[in-house]
Amino acid sequence: MTILLVDGDIIAYKAAASAETPVNWGDGLWTLHSYEQDVALHLGEALSKLVIEAPVQDCIVALSDKENYRKQLVPYYKANRAKTRKPMLLNYARDVIRNTYNTIIYRRLEADDVLGILGTANTDTIIWSEDKDLRTVPAKHWIDGAVVEISEAEADYNFYAQTLMGDNADNYKGCPNVGAVGSKKILDKDCSWNAVVEAFKDKGLSEEVALENAQLARILRNGEYDTDTAEVRLWTGTH
Repeated sequence: MTILLVDGDIIAYKAAASAETPVNWGDGLWTLHSYEQDVALHLGEALSKLVIEAPVQDCIVALSDKENYRKQLVPYYKANRAKTRKPMLLNYARDVIRNTYNTIIYRRLEADDVLGILGTANTDTIIWSEDKDLRTVPAKHWIDGAVVEISEAEADYNFYAQTLMGDNADNYKGCPNVGAVGSKKILDKDCSWNAVVEAFKDKGLSEEVALENAQLARILRNGEYDTDTAEVRLWTGTH
């Protein structure tokens, strides 16, 4: 049986956001309304659609834990989101997922990491996420209505590129002035950790800075997390 591994963070956020309706009461008064049944309906439709369209028999939904080991590594990780309003019923959407679907949450991990670990541990799985970061995971992926198998070499290339480019959404900067074009130029010539380190050094930054960015960019794979102790095996450039 093939299982679809679903990014529940994205599904929950979209469901909660789609249920919000602004109401103009006049005299300058606006309120925002949201109905729980609309959230639950959206969740059911979205997950059913994925399972029907993908070549799978069932799904597992991954959700992020409230604790995040990356925020313990560096205080600035996702700090840019601290004042961003989340949809009112986001927690309700997460509760519906947990109570209705086969859901996995690993302590201290984001949903991305759960997908990465499960996807690299089991060959009879396919990962679905709209987050491009998941393309750093060597596994089968459901992308634009097709199964795409990302090899370890391609996944490592994408991981090194992510380290170089950084991620504004997650608030880590990568290597200064090295965007998509610059990272491709570097990695097409030499797709190695040494090439990544040298790119940082060319900008006057140490290997430690490169490693910090890599540890933030790394979506965990099988063997990089202990489910019993919730300890993460951090990327060191040698594994």
